[in-house]
Amino acid sequence: MAKRSVWGSKTGFLLAAIGSAVGLGNIWRFGYMAYENGGGAFLIPYAVALLLAGIPLMILEYALGHREKASPPLAFARVSRKWETIGWWMPVVAFFGITLFYAAVIGWCMNYFVFSFTQAWGADTSTFFMDTFLQVSDSPFNLGGIRWPILAGTALTWLISWAICYREINHGIEKASMVFMPLLVVLTLVLVGWSLQLEGAWAAVKEHYLTARWEKINPFTADGSKVWVAAFGQIFFTLSLGFGIMITYASYLPKKTDIVGNALITSVLNCLYSFITGFAVFGTIGFMAASKGVPFDEAIISGPGLAFVVYPEAINQLPAGQTLFGLLFFLVLIMAGLSSAISLVEAFCCSLIDKFSFSRKKTVTAVCLLGFFGSVIFTTRAGLWILDIVDHFVNNFGLVTGGIVECLLVGWVLKAAVARRHVDQAGGLKLFRIWDVLVRFVTPAILIIVVGFALYSEFSGNYGGYSTKALLIFGVGWLVAALVLSVILMRYPWDSKRLTHEHEPEEDHLIV
Repeated sequence: MAKRSVWGSKTGFLLAAIGSAVGLGNIWRFGYMAYENGGGAFLIPYAVALLLAGIPLMILEYALGHREKASPPLAFARVSRKWETIGWWMPVVAFFGITLFYAAVIGWCMNYFVFSFTQAWGADTSTFFMDTFLQVSDSPFNLGGIRWPILAGTALTWLISWAICYREINHGIEKASMVFMPLLVVLTLVLVGWSLQLEGAWAAVKEHYLTARWEKINPFTADGSKVWVAAFGQIFFTLSLGFGIMITYASYLPKKTDIVGNALITSVLNCLYSFITGFAVFGTIGFMAASKGVPFDEAIISGPGLAFVVYPEAINQLPAGQTLFGLLFFLVLIMAGLSSAISLVEAFCCSLIDKFSFSRKKTVTAVCLLGFFGSVIFTTRAGLWILDIVDHFVNNFGLVTGGIVECLLVGWVLKAAVARRHVDQAGGLKLFRIWDVLVRFVTPAILIIVVGFALYSEFSGNYGGYSTKALLIFGVGWLVAALVLSVILMRYPWDSKRLTHEHEPEEDHLIV
């Protein structure tokens, strides 16, 4: 059995982990959520969510991956063979449910990077995005043919992901992260600085981003409780938890490592990045609203529309530097997107390599080819609708399910105390016993509530106004297909040597 690769440095690991967590959602989702849910007051439930769910789960995933030196399927199988299906569910649903459309969205960013040279989106940025660029069809079932510029950008995304993941972790992803992440930070800080000096920017930041509307976060009201649920959901998704990525990345750590310290750094810096990018978002939109003489409330939107409609419109209003500002913004999106995409590819590839003993180069090549062809549907004229449905179901039900099961596996089957002893023996910061309570009771209970709210909203009306047929095929169907594939992969027998992993005597499994 080939020796497992190890990260070349702690910095390389942290940059890769943070790069995985920092994605497009940090830029176009966090600021809008804060605006909708109490402004500066939203930071309170967000911080509580980070402490009660984000950091405990991050430590859990790092501990499991490091202890078993394995990808999610093998790690879960070593704890209990009966749980292996969920170990497959995480990378499978993340790869087929997120990576396929994520590559297409990065392809959009690449196209808009080119458009920035001439502001090709014109004066009506919304019509350009929907009708000229995407050429959106009237339904998810009307594919309407492929948009070739989007396909080209998607192909380039997969090519870059292949080139980085093709090499061993310490030569591929680590070296790429050492370039991507410092560049992303510098570009983001430049973008923030530039945005804040625009006319009307700082006033918008103070009024709509930093001003605390405390009544919004009262947990004893119906609206306030929704804000708290939203905060916990945002923390879970923004940290790449439930994807299988952090388990995979931690499996490449050396025997002696600071698991708690690494988890704290990854979690806090990711959330800090979200907070900092909020200044650029609010500053730019504030400038645009002031320039056009429209209320801020009418200017701000969340999701892809922020990046591809609002920002280009704001760029049009700049008195100078339009091209440079556009290039800067879309380069930030591309860097953030690629750092997340390669981690999703790595988690799935590592799982296949662990199970079938395939070579890394052949596995990465085959997976990236499969991924490219799978992404084609998102480059059609119906791609936006299918993307929206898949993203909704995967994020609300697919990934959170993995998080709940992780807590049950480590908290009750492996035993939280065993995992905690392993963390303490690995070195660095010690883990308090309160962590046992969090991963066994508090965190899974919170995630179940998040799923409960998602289910409630699902039954209260069709998401996005889509037909029931579309939601069943592209939403529920996507999750069912991922589950079937997970069961099929689980049924293939392991090499018995792979299921055996030596631990220190005091770390033996305590199966119940």
